[in-house]
Amino acid sequence: MNKKTLLIALVLSLVFSGTSWAQQLVKLQDALLIAAKNSPDIKIVQLNLIQQQQLLTATEASYKANFRINTTPLSYSNDRVFYALDNQFYTTKNLKTAGNFNISQRLPWTDGTVTLSNSLFWQQSSIEKYDNVTKKFNNNVRLQYDQPLFTYNKMKLELNTLQLSFENSQLNYNIQMLQLEKSVTQQFYTVYNQQMRLQISLDEYNNQKKNYEIIKNKVEGGLSRLEELYQAELNLASSKSSWENGKVTLDNAKDNFKMLIGMDIYNEVSVLADPVVDSVPVILDEAIKLALDNRMELRQRQISIENAKQSLTQTMAFNSFQGNLSLSVGLLGDNQDLTKVYSAPADNEQVALTLQIPIFDWGERKARIKASQTSIESQQVNYDDQRNTIVQTVRQTYRNLQNLLNQITIAEQNVRNAQLTYEINNERYLNGDLTGMNLNLFQTQLSSKKLDLINAQINYKLEILNMKIQTLFDWETKTSIVPTEIKK
Repeated sequence: MNKKTLLIALVLSLVFSGTSWAQQLVKLQDALLIAAKNSPDIKIVQLNLIQQQQLLTATEASYKANFRINTTPLSYSNDRVFYALDNQFYTTKNLKTAGNFNISQRLPWTDGTVTLSNSLFWQQSSIEKYDNVTKKFNNNVRLQYDQPLFTYNKMKLELNTLQLSFENSQLNYNIQMLQLEKSVTQQFYTVYNQQMRLQISLDEYNNQKKNYEIIKNKVEGGLSRLEELYQAELNLASSKSSWENGKVTLDNAKDNFKMLIGMDIYNEVSVLADPVVDSVPVILDEAIKLALDNRMELRQRQISIENAKQSLTQTMAFNSFQGNLSLSVGLLGDNQDLTKVYSAPADNEQVALTLQIPIFDWGERKARIKASQTSIESQQVNYDDQRNTIVQTVRQTYRNLQNLLNQITIAEQNVRNAQLTYEINNERYLNGDLTGMNLNLFQTQLSSKKLDLINAQINYKLEILNMKIQTLFDWETKTSIVPTEIKK
């Protein structure tokens, strides 16, 4: 940043505020950091990102072995039970304690589940009819496998859906950060624009005061006509009014800026910007390629297409031919002595094949599939439209950049010419060869050309930022700004 720019910023920060020494100079990078910390929109997408990450972590954890113990420390019953064999009611007493240890493992590659379980219980029972008490340990070890048949892999689909949701949350976060950067930069340069307008108004006001004093002395000395003094007073009042209006506009712009980035509304701030514009070379074909390769909105459209395809997979399984195979083997043993519970074990095997065979659904499944296919086509149209929009926007931004460079060159020349024109006519005015009204026109022209230059410089900086956002590439530093977790 050059010394002149820094000096202007310091003067503005000390002159145009009621609490001058308490003002805080804010650079653009400072404003971006403050806004990223305080923005409600950023906080919301951050929380959503955390939520999706935790859901994905929980699902991935559910695919690992699950260990569980279920216990019934004590169970006691005392009932009257009817025995049909001898047509009598008898009292039965039952005291029981039990525990079950279970290990289950889901298999994402097959959508099956393997379960190993061990059930151990001790029971003391008595029946009034037999007048005896039975005490016994019972243990059952079982290995079971359940496998869905003739359908899609629900576990893989579930995991893929969560992965896509998490990626989409990452994309939303980064897009919001870019939008925040754009909003903050625009508001930052709005404040800077008003600061420079105020400085130009002050320069104009000081010139008018100087001219007023000169004309006043001339009129008092009889060297100028009285109407020139009246015109000088009018010019001075108009320039002072513009200066006062500029202070109000600047204060309002500062309040808007502080609200946007989350600063205390009562803090006094002044922005510190570098108005110097260096031409940044941008190659159109390269910009379009970078935009199509990097833009996160395109990836979001692809995610929408993938989600629609997964929805079609689920729909095709609706009311369709499906099955399930269940296999289990185990050993069952019981004895009054726990150490001898497997002295005479009994095999325990089970095989079950269940099938779901739809017969007639009045066209419901076919209609649902057609609706899902239409959704995929709709998402593909959105993707193609987004791609075309990106190309169009990059081309327009490129044209704007070239035009703004030309406008800056023209504006700089106009400022030089307007300055020289004002100085020449000011001499004529002081010599009495020009009226105050005509001089005011040249002063207004000079102020206007200065503002045109400032606006062109700011617009160019904003358009360079726009090209950065459109292509996710910093053309000033020649570095990519695509987040590493998004790159493929």
